[in-house]
Amino acid sequence: MSEELKTSEELAAEAETSAAETPETTETAAPEEPTESMADYAEELEASFKQIHEGDILTGTVIGVSESEITLDLKYYTEGIIRLEDFTSDPGFNLKEDVHVGDEISATVIRRDDGEGHILLSSKEANDILAWDKFKKYMEEGTNLTVKVGGIVKSGVVAYLDGIRGFIPASKLSLNYVEEDALNDWLGKELEVRVINADAENKRLVLSAREILREKADEERKAKVSNVQVGLVTEGTVETIKPYGAFINLGNGLSGLLHVSQICEKRIKTPAAVLSEGDTVKVKITAIKDGKLSLSMKALNDVAAEEVEEETFELPETEAATTSLGSLFKNIKL
Repeated sequence: MSEELKTSEELAAEAETSAAETPETTETAAPEEPTESMADYAEELEASFKQIHEGDILTGTVIGVSESEITLDLKYYTEGIIRLEDFTSDPGFNLKEDVHVGDEISATVIRRDDGEGHILLSSKEANDILAWDKFKKYMEEGTNLTVKVGGIVKSGVVAYLDGIRGFIPASKLSLNYVEEDALNDWLGKELEVRVINADAENKRLVLSAREILREKADEERKAKVSNVQVGLVTEGTVETIKPYGAFINLGNGLSGLLHVSQICEKRIKTPAAVLSEGDTVKVKITAIKDGKLSLSMKALNDVAAEEVEEETFELPETEAATTSLGSLFKNIKL
């Protein structure tokens, strides 16, 4: 059959088949670009208009550290620079070892342009304002701090706290006074200290390790005392003599008070009448109260009496089993 003779029904069917075989093409809409507003740049805009003046205290994030300076990101159109001499007064401070990328540092603007387009900053000046308030808070709260002894001076040592020079008197280095000729032994040592004086006006910072050491010693003493029992008889050394009694060193970090009334049967006016420092004495622990030991020499007479009484009546087991009444009375004269 020729195309000219196709019926209208056949032509319609062919049209439908052709439409089905030809894929329908549709236009794909291009993705919309995100719209931006001024709010997206608020932080950058605020920084660009911010006026920085000499004396302002800025806080930035460390983005670079060399042996001579620190570079800070101030979220400003330019970066901040802190030179070593403007960071700390500590002569032993090492920037590359003690400052790290990511640290936050507050510093005072000392020049808005260092000649290379950077803002020149000083942590030392900022510390003079910020650190003293922090030191006062440390003192009020009794905060424990770790410092390193960096110098020896008359009657004590020097350590730096947040870049500020602190003084530790020889009397505050240890539980016992440290003699001046022994101070060099403390150079370079790390100590746990507390602030005991923070005078911002006179730039006077005083630190002490003694209070912490005393507390630790007290805790250790309490632990040791908890293992001691009343009635224990032991030996000790006369450590110090006072008008009211003598302190006896019992060893192992323990000591106790031997009251003047507990030294002997006789009434004496002062312990020095009977005892001297360094004497070795035998004492009995008579009481334990608030972690303190009370001692007595006089009570040893009762202990001796008890021992004699026990020896009088106590017989060895083998002898007790074989002794007859006759043997017990054979030496008794009537």
